[in-house]
Amino acid sequence: MSDVAAIEQFVKKYNDLKTEVAKVIVGQDEVVNQILISIFSGGHSLLIGVPGLAKTLMVNTIAQALGLDFKRIQFTPDLMPSDILGSEILDENRQFKFIKGPIFANIILADEINRTPPKTQAALLEAMQERSVTVSGHNYKLDLPYFVLATQNPIEQEGTYPLPEAQLDRFMFAINLEYPSFEEEVQVVKSTTSDHKATVNALFTSQEIIDFQNVIRRIPVADNVIEYAVKMVSKTRPKTSTASDLVTEFVDWGAGPRASQNLILAAKTHAAINGKFSPDIENVQAVASGILRHRIIKNYKAEAEGITDAQIIKSLF
Repeated sequence: MSDVAAIEQFVKKYNDLKTEVAKVIVGQDEVVNQILISIFSGGHSLLIGVPGLAKTLMVNTIAQALGLDFKRIQFTPDLMPSDILGSEILDENRQFKFIKGPIFANIILADEINRTPPKTQAALLEAMQERSVTVSGHNYKLDLPYFVLATQNPIEQEGTYPLPEAQLDRFMFAINLEYPSFEEEVQVVKSTTSDHKATVNALFTSQEIIDFQNVIRRIPVADNVIEYAVKMVSKTRPKTSTASDLVTEFVDWGAGPRASQNLILAAKTHAAINGKFSPDIENVQAVASGILRHRIIKNYKAEAEGITDAQIIKSLF
């Protein structure tokens, strides 16, 4: 199959996938879009939202519709790295045997990831970057496709450990979940307080997802679009000649090269789901907010004056 035919098939299957997810998830269209763009770009996502916005249900539904194995890890202050990765035990023959932890699945939901100490958070770093884990000197490959979706609660700050920048940078998207509209909430209450249970059908195989990821990577990108993405990222860095005025005044640290890579990958997927065979500047702008917001570290002055991430990102366009 040619890449053009593959993208046309991808558009159809993507729309079917959105319809399947909508059987269970009401609204949250942009959130679902960003999660799916992240998956087909081969990235990870961090969901930030108050409790009760169906974060876990959303991930579970997407995993079912994609036909992927799904595991949920509840991050708590007493969680140890071995609780995530797995551990070696002595079997009845006095031989060491590795028991796999919950990280061995296609989609991992790291629930309330900021509730566990940095030592345990770091257990995810190798898995997210290398798609493998090392335990007792042995390296174990993870099954592909592999995707980590972490959730974070923005309001309960007691007993939380902020994610280090190295961990944040490994997330392609940081996605803010908002409250549903009045009409959406009415629909949610109607559908969840009756005995009706929607059936979600698996539309993909693991190999199909990997094939579509490869097709998206092969999408050509014009030099001016790549230069635009790199220029946008360089504008987030204070003390550089390209930095915008808001960045110079209110930002301590800007985004690194991984942000430029993610902008182009996500722009390719955004173009593909809209039936385009090459991304343009509009596609880069469409994904920029979710990719840059967690990579821009604001200073105290920004906090004091109420300058938001959205304002800083808008100044980059």
